[in-house]
Amino acid sequence: MNYEETADSLDEYVLHHIDPEPEVLHQVQRLTHLRLTYTRMCSGHLQGRMLKMLCSLAQAHRILELGTFSGYSAISMAEALTPDPDNGEEVLHTIEVFDELEDFIHENLQRAGTLGQKIRLHLGDALSLIPTVSQEVQKPWDVCFIDADKRYYQAYYETVLPFVRSGGLIIADNTLWDGKVLEEHPKESDLQTRSLQRFNDSLATDRRVEKVILPMRDGLTLIRKL
Repeated sequence: MNYEETADSLDEYVLHHIDPEPEVLHQVQRLTHLRLTYTRMCSGHLQGRMLKMLCSLAQAHRILELGTFSGYSAISMAEALTPDPDNGEEVLHTIEVFDELEDFIHENLQRAGTLGQKIRLHLGDALSLIPTVSQEVQKPWDVCFIDADKRYYQAYYETVLPFVRSGGLIIADNTLWDGKVLEEHPKESDLQTRSLQRFNDSLATDRRVEKVILPMRDGLTLIRKL
């Protein structure tokens, strides 16, 4: 068995030895592959279960997501929401820049039933909406999942960090970028790779947080605000 065959077999082994994918998320993933392009952007079974567990460990009452796509990751994280003991609030706000996805996202949220009712979709530019949505919620975020335009990861991070509670979690997806972050001299036109390199380099020396990169899928960075 060669390396690729071993890796594929291990992937299958992992999926058969973690919590099963909920039926609604299986439907969302299937429809995503049928109706959308760039389907790799859908979180999928392993990452979905990871996101749910991380939000559970954070005892999240309020979650902010940057980059909704088809709604798979939002529904996964909403599974972990718990009511705030002060006001009973349990809500996930998600921001998506592509308004042509709106109808499909709402369809999937309806499929999720009571979970979908905990999710609020905002359409527009994340950098503009982060302060507005954060002030609307009034209380700090317990978790923020960054999975939007890779060119602006540093800006997303700096914008959202003041609105995350002490001890809260920021999760950044795609931070290994198919290994392209290892390139010493990315093309000037490769703005995504260059931006992710700057984000990773800056985060490595950021003393406001503790952080670790998990080499799962395309790289998942966990950032805990001190």
